[in-house]
Amino acid sequence: MSNLGEIRALLVEPHAGMRVSLHNMLNLCGINKIEHALTAGTALRAIQNKVFDLVLCEYDLGVGQDGQQLLEDVRHHKLTPLSTIFIMVTAERAYAKVVSAAELAPSDYLLKPFTADMLLERVLKAIEKRKAFVEVHTLMEQGFVRESIEACITGERVHPKYAIDFMRLRAELHVILGEAAEAEALYQTLFELKAVAWARLGLAKTLFMQGRYQEAEDILTNLVNENNKYMDAYDWLAKTHEAIGALPQAKTVLDTAVAVSPHGVRRLRKLGALALETGDIETAETVLKKVVSKAKFSEFRDPEDHVKLVNALVKKGDHDQAKSVIRDLEKNMAGLKKTEACRAISAAMVHASTGDARVIEELEAAVLASKEDIGLSNDLKIGLAKSCLENNKEDAASEVIMEVMRNAPNQNLVSKAMGVFESAGKGHLGKELAQRSQKEVKDLVALGVQKAKEGDFRGSVDLMSSAARKSPDNPQVVLNAALAALKCIENLGWDASTGALAKQLIESAARLDPMNNRLKAIRGLYEELQKRFGIDAVRAKIG
Repeated sequence: MSNLGEIRALLVEPHAGMRVSLHNMLNLCGINKIEHALTAGTALRAIQNKVFDLVLCEYDLGVGQDGQQLLEDVRHHKLTPLSTIFIMVTAERAYAKVVSAAELAPSDYLLKPFTADMLLERVLKAIEKRKAFVEVHTLMEQGFVRESIEACITGERVHPKYAIDFMRLRAELHVILGEAAEAEALYQTLFELKAVAWARLGLAKTLFMQGRYQEAEDILTNLVNENNKYMDAYDWLAKTHEAIGALPQAKTVLDTAVAVSPHGVRRLRKLGALALETGDIETAETVLKKVVSKAKFSEFRDPEDHVKLVNALVKKGDHDQAKSVIRDLEKNMAGLKKTEACRAISAAMVHASTGDARVIEELEAAVLASKEDIGLSNDLKIGLAKSCLENNKEDAASEVIMEVMRNAPNQNLVSKAMGVFESAGKGHLGKELAQRSQKEVKDLVALGVQKAKEGDFRGSVDLMSSAARKSPDNPQVVLNAALAALKCIENLGWDASTGALAKQLIESAARLDPMNNRLKAIRGLYEELQKRFGIDAVRAKIG
């Protein structure tokens, strides 16, 4: 039996009586290192400050976030190691809530009432699986993706009980490397070995990565038709519709998904945005109110949710309620970096709709705030530029759009930004800005290359990494920065900070554009340099 005395557990339970009961059950299991959290907020702070082996979380946490929303934040922001076991506890048998938790893949979930023996059985089962994956997880967390794949192959042989899980993880790692064809072959094998829905979903994802949208759509449509509670399939089907420009169909898919599982904030947020974009103001208002309410207590709440809700209310003509949302934004989002820009954009919407001259003042405040590195989304910046044009502030609109174009992750966003000027009858200006932004990137790359040719490899890294910080969503800029870091290592030798920078930039580029044809070569150079300088020798210490 595992040494459960070494397990560090976090018990998330708001009710004192149940907390004592669960604590005693953990003690009976042999788990004694237990900390308590009464709310999702206190749980998040504990998780950010310490590493826990086990999180035992009640679904219904009272006022604020529920257990599902806590798990969503933990998974999305990668707050726990891959090895952390997360078990959801609930007495709620209403499927809408249970499926919301289950779709986010907790290690397990328990329906109350249960006994200490039942809890022990689940914990031991999760620990056994964790041990089988410890080497793979360690390699993944150290950034050794290729070696992680090799460890998965070994794991399939050594732990045949988990062979399917190792193959599944191996496919996901190929996706991380941008190797869609390899991942596709694995998912196809998995589907043939065991006709499970997630294997077909994985296959659809790899087809999506390769731009084979119709094939992906066929698989995903069949998945949701066969199982109308498979939430990930809905999300990817909506994403596939959106990729081909079928926004109404994407919204319809998410409408259905939200009806099945109404508690996922990110899905609600996406539905609200699509409803706004397709002109379904009633749905936008209803959904975005839920988003603002549900995200209110999250450590990762986003002031942009309030802006979208204000937008829907202004389009509806409900200015009083829109002003109330702005007041709520100022009160509950005070201190966040985005808040002032979001407040100004929201106020400008109301003033423009009511013919209030203060719209110019608020637009100027919004443009000024958006110049700072506050993480404002490109969509919000595009909306701000459109408002500037509508109020004859062409220079301000141009300034905002240039920033969007510099940081555009793909040509689709550049085209969308250009469309702001085309809609205003100034398409020539949009084209000029696109050309200017492209020239800026090319000139910057040329300057970085020149510095490297002159032997100033550190200067090249400083220049290109600064550009990547200013344009973190532009995969070409990020990849150029990664290449500059690798060329510095190649010529000056390995140092920890430059190696870490290269790794971080490569990972960022892989998230932005996993199928970029430069990514594989740059990752290959990184792995070659690791071996040349003996960096991968740490693998011998794992296990």
